[in-house]
Amino acid sequence: MIGKPANIQDVARQAGVSTATVSRVLSNPKLVSEHTRSAVLEAIEKTGYRVNQAARNLRMKRAGAVLVLVPNLGKPFYSGILAGISDGFADSDYAVLITDTDSNPLQDTTLAGYFLDGRIDGAISLDGRLSPSALQRCKDHGLSDRIVFLCEWVEGQTFPVISSDNAEGARLAIRHLHGLGHRKIAHVTGPDGNVLTAARREGMVAERALHGLPAQPDWIIRGDFSLESGHDAAQKILAMRDRPSAVFCSADMVAFGLIAGLLKGGLRVPEDISVVGFDDIEMSEYYVPALTTIRQDRHFLGRRAAEVLLDRLTGAGGVSGPEAPVPVELIVRASTRPLSS
Repeated sequence: MIGKPANIQDVARQAGVSTATVSRVLSNPKLVSEHTRSAVLEAIEKTGYRVNQAARNLRMKRAGAVLVLVPNLGKPFYSGILAGISDGFADSDYAVLITDTDSNPLQDTTLAGYFLDGRIDGAISLDGRLSPSALQRCKDHGLSDRIVFLCEWVEGQTFPVISSDNAEGARLAIRHLHGLGHRKIAHVTGPDGNVLTAARREGMVAERALHGLPAQPDWIIRGDFSLESGHDAAQKILAMRDRPSAVFCSADMVAFGLIAGLLKGGLRVPEDISVVGFDDIEMSEYYVPALTTIRQDRHFLGRRAAEVLLDRLTGAGGVSGPEAPVPVELIVRASTRPLSS
C-alpha cells in the first residue's frame, strides 16, 4: 500500500525548522544559512518530499514553461542547439516546450496568445520569419523582455539576439579556398530574404573582392539550406561551360546534396571540384568525403540563449539587441584540396 505523500510540514519537523524556512530554502536559498539549507535538503531527501510545481506556479502567477520556436525539427542542425537550451534550463524550474513553425506556422496573434493564456513565461525563436505585426502584439502587451532570438533574427527589432559570426565564417571559407589556389569559386546561398543568407553572402563577397577573385553571375546559385537545393545546384554546375573549381555552400546539408549530384554527374570531390559547407553538423565528419566546413558552437549558442532568457525572467536584466557574434572555426577535412595544375 502506498503511503501518504510527504508535505512541507513533514520536512519542517524532520529538519527542526519552520515551514517558512523550508519555503525559503526552496524558493530563495541564498537567504538561508548553509547549515539550515543543508538540514532542509537532507530532510527533503529523507521524507521523499516533492514540490507541487503546478501549485507553486499558480501562487507565483507564472506558467513555469518556455517555448522554443524551431523552423524545421527534422533538420540535424537544431539537435545541438536544443541540447544546449535544455542544459541551460536544467537547474531552473522552467520546462522547455518546442514547436515546429514549418509544420505549425504561427498566426500574428499566436505567440502573444501563448503568453496571455498563461501557457508560457518566455520564448526563444530560431525562426527569423516571425512577422513584425506578431512581434508588435507582444510589445503592446509588455512582453518584449521575455523573447530572445537565436541564430536567426528579425531586422529592425530590438529583441536580444544570440548568433554566430556568419560573415566571418564565409570569409574563412573563401580564404581557405583561395589559399589552396582556387580562383573560380561558386556560392550556393540560403533562401531569399533570410538574414543568414544575407550575412554569409556579404562575407563571401567581401573576401572575394579582397583577393580580386572573378565573379560570374551564374556562380551565385540560389539554395534553401536543404539537400535538394544542393542537388539542384550540382545540375546547374554540371551544365556550365565555365565551371568553378570550388563551391562554398551556405549549409552542410546543401554541401551533401551538391556532392551527391556532382558525383552522379561524373565530377569527383575534391579531385575535380572542392566543396566547403557551413555548420559542422555531426554527419559532416563521417560523410564521404569528410566535409570541410565552418563550425558553429551550437551547444554554446543554445545554452547562452537560455541564460539570457533566464536572466530576463528572473529580473536580473540582460542584453537588448544583438550580443557580440559567437566566433566560428574552419574545420579542414577531405572535401577540399589544392587546385590541380
